[in-house]
Amino acid sequence: PTGLEIYLEPGRFLVGSAGVLLTRVLYRKQSGGKEFVVVDAGMNDLVRPSHYQAYHEIVELVEQGRTSARVDVVGPVCETGDFLALDRTLPGVEAGDELALLGAGAYGFVMASNYNSRPRPPEVIVDEGKWWIAREREKIEDLFATERLSP
Repeated sequence: PTGLEIYLEPGRFLVGSAGVLLTRVLYRKQSGGKEFVVVDAGMNDLVRPSHYQAYHEIVELVEQGRTSARVDVVGPVCETGDFLALDRTLPGVEAGDELALLGAGAYGFVMASNYNSRPRPPEVIVDEGKWWIAREREKIEDLFATERLSP
């Protein structure tokens, strides 16, 4: 009747807890008296920890019952800001273990970037036991598909 339409931005309040970033441990290393867990996701996938010092709970997908340690969880981008969690107590995860960063909904994709020529991960929707790919994983070719080297 009024001809008006209402648009809502599904921000953190509405959907923040609905998103999860899944990542795999690449390796562990020690440097400068600190222990690092290097994962395949980085600041380009979830920028909130790096930009806003946001806290995201991290859980193992399959609990191994290993001894916990104080670690920094960092991505593979060679950049000081490439971290997902600092000084965090985590189980003794090892290469190949999978982790979930909780509360990663809202703005994940729109704030993600292709920094360091890294394709963005897929987005998967899970609803009442069913799942489907909502956005395909980017391929390296996708990053350059719209570029033209000559007129």
